Amino acid sequence: QVQLVESGGGSVQAGGSLRLSCVASGDTHLTKVMGWFRHGPGKEREGVAAHSPGGSITRYADSVKGRFAISRDNAKNTLYLQLNSLTPEDTAMYFCAAGAAGGGYLDARSYPYWGQGTQVTVSS
Repeated sequence: QVQLVESGGGSVQAGGSLRLSCVASGDTHLTKVMGWFRHGPGKEREGVAAHSPGGSITRYADSVKGRFAISRDNAKNTLYLQLNSLTPEDTAMYFCAAGAAGGGYLDARSYPYWGQGTQVTVSS
């Protein structure tokens, strides 16, 4: 089975940075497209960023555009999310997700495989 394991979360002050990692294992043919989602207190689950096969296409939520950067190391089967200029509004559990091609990149319904999440907390 496909397994996704996130790491890199933590607590930072506003303006700080974090780098999240997601290591995929199992059948990597089922993880052609990967993305990051987050679910903060009192908020809906939000697609944060997604990465197409080969990295030719990336998608970002408007709320993080210009501050976050998604990247992928295919040799390591690892997805990254660089979070810069963090604000308390970015506080959430961040989830790595993966799936085959097809569907909206920032639509959670496009992703059958999910990690258990890593917590990001940003203080004022």
